[in-house]
Amino acid sequence: MTKLLDAQGLEISHEGHRTRLKWHRLRKRFADPLFSAEVMAEGFASGASMELDLRVRADGGFVVLHDEDLEGETTGHGPITEKSIGDLGDIRMQEGDRPLILSEDLAAMMQSTNPAALLQFDMKDDYEAIGARGIEHLAEHFRDIAASVIVSGDSLDLIVAVKEKLPHLLRGIDPTDKLYDISKARGWRAVEAELRADLRGPTEPDTIYLQWSLILGAATEGLDMIALCQEQGKRVDAWTFTLKDPEAGFSEEEWRNFQALMALKPDQITTDEAPATERAWRRRMAD
Repeated sequence: MTKLLDAQGLEISHEGHRTRLKWHRLRKRFADPLFSAEVMAEGFASGASMELDLRVRADGGFVVLHDEDLEGETTGHGPITEKSIGDLGDIRMQEGDRPLILSEDLAAMMQSTNPAALLQFDMKDDYEAIGARGIEHLAEHFRDIAASVIVSGDSLDLIVAVKEKLPHLLRGIDPTDKLYDISKARGWRAVEAELRADLRGPTEPDTIYLQWSLILGAATEGLDMIALCQEQGKRVDAWTFTLKDPEAGFSEEEWRNFQALMALKPDQITTDEAPATERAWRRRMAD
């Protein structure tokens, strides 16, 4: 029973396959504050896979936030693209009165970390907004860091620019919205053709980010999106599977879906409840 309580929320092993559990928006558990530097430091020490969102500032640097405006997550107001580093110093996160995490802070924190740690920079702006100056900022600050970084986004132009300027960083693409639209308009064969084109495309992605329900929907129609990606040497992250009741574990519906997802052998699952998911899995498998 001790093992169930000691779950670190790092990975699940099943039938010889290892699936990492990625901490969504730097949350090890949903009760954690959004984008917490303390949780990130814990993840760096334990070798966790973690995700954070980046928004570009007016000066070409970045701030760790999801929304395009400051209102939703912080005490500030207005579009982030209009704010320079000096405008953000007095602004705090609404949860816990914490300072914002800037890209400059990230670079400093990543100088020493467990080599297994992986940090995903999910870019919430497109290349038009970020531009050459933003890419140059990333190159300047993340050229010599200890941690592994993967830069992801749905702007393919941006990921190509990252490849050219920072070839040592991993790259990820998220075609979920596009593939959903194609599935409704033209069916699953068209989805397969589009996904194959993305895998062969100029971004040369390491990881493909796909919503877990899209993956299961495709599988019921005979399209194994995970196998398709893995056959091309790509990893798949299935996002975002979060238990509604982390203490109780899986509901029957959640268990059916999670079992079906694990049977397809994703490389990573994004969740807001990593230790609880690992514990719930062990509990079910021990029954």
